[in-house]
Amino acid sequence: MTQEPTSRLAKAVGRGLTRRGALGVAALAFASPAVRAQGTTQGVSASEIVLGSHLDLSGPVAAGMPALRNGMQLRLDEANDRGGIHGRRFRLIVEDNGSQPQMAVRAANKLVQQDQVFAILNSFGSATNAATLKRIVDAGVPVFSPWGASSVFRRVAGNSPLLFTTTPNYDTTMKPAVEWMLTNQNRRRVGYIFQEGPLGELVGVGLKAALAGRNMTLAAEASYRPGDVDFSSHVQRMRAANCDLVCTATITRETIGVMAEVKKIGWNDVAIMTSPPGRTMLVQRLGAAAVEGLFGAGLWNIIGPNDPNPAVQATWAAMKTRYNQDPDENALLSYAYTDMFVRAVEAAGQALTNEGLARALASVSSTHPAFYGPTRFKDGHIDPEAVRIEQVRNGAWTPVSPLIG
Repeated sequence: MTQEPTSRLAKAVGRGLTRRGALGVAALAFASPAVRAQGTTQGVSASEIVLGSHLDLSGPVAAGMPALRNGMQLRLDEANDRGGIHGRRFRLIVEDNGSQPQMAVRAANKLVQQDQVFAILNSFGSATNAATLKRIVDAGVPVFSPWGASSVFRRVAGNSPLLFTTTPNYDTTMKPAVEWMLTNQNRRRVGYIFQEGPLGELVGVGLKAALAGRNMTLAAEASYRPGDVDFSSHVQRMRAANCDLVCTATITRETIGVMAEVKKIGWNDVAIMTSPPGRTMLVQRLGAAAVEGLFGAGLWNIIGPNDPNPAVQATWAAMKTRYNQDPDENALLSYAYTDMFVRAVEAAGQALTNEGLARALASVSSTHPAFYGPTRFKDGHIDPEAVRIEQVRNGAWTPVSPLIG
């Protein structure tokens, strides 16, 4: 795996953390050991398992968070409706991180210390997770399926056995994606628009490795901060450098913003390719005509309401019925990840402990169709990894490459 330079990683993880926020997260280390010393497991009682998550409920990615929350809650509710696991029902507490590290610190502090959660599931954001992971796992609280820069998370957490990552590594998946675009789209001048922090750092590692393999360098690059909404100067910089391919480390609103600006200035001879966080059904839904022609690199399946797979149809219908909202692949992924967690809790047995859960998670797998195929954990990370290129054509993500890697 390509390694991110340590000094840059430290800056990416630390950016945005105030001294007060750092002191707040440091307090997490004292929550769980005392509970374990009493012979019990935090967040687990005779009748209940308390779980937590922190999502961007108020920031730039808030539009996508109902999908994550609903997918997670539906699977937990299904378990509860069947009497729970070993007689225990799940209770989920969700806090807002606003895509801001400081807010994530406060949210994690509350979940671990005040709410005494057993585990944290599907927490969202590269910078927000990087700011909180180490102290959470050091406190003895498992973190399962944080959404964001997985390879950063693993290094920040010291490869803790209580951390299980499901997002493909941005560096190792972006490299072959860029190589495919250079070969099959015949692109020669590459630009890069990226979010400051772990997301932009790791996507950049993969992008630059692909270019270096062909004795190429970036023609232009431009960064933005979470919450920025104007990308006119970023796009103009790419055009001034005569880029014919622009790669982006963007999420929902920013991916749409870049594409809208490209369309606004009539720049028709450039290919825009977003990294995995921007290759989603939500981007296509919200962006509509603005994102027509957008390329996206990603792993999981883009699944729509007409997918013929019975498992997709059943999950889709259940979400639509319960939440009166059409799901997307993120909702299905959240459901599938949570299903792996629920089955691991069952496999861990009646005497549920952190260590027992970790052992069980190492043995479970998923064949849910939200994935591209059978999926399991290897050394605490989702396996296998692969990537495909898709393009928005006639209002739908359409595969243009095979699975690579």
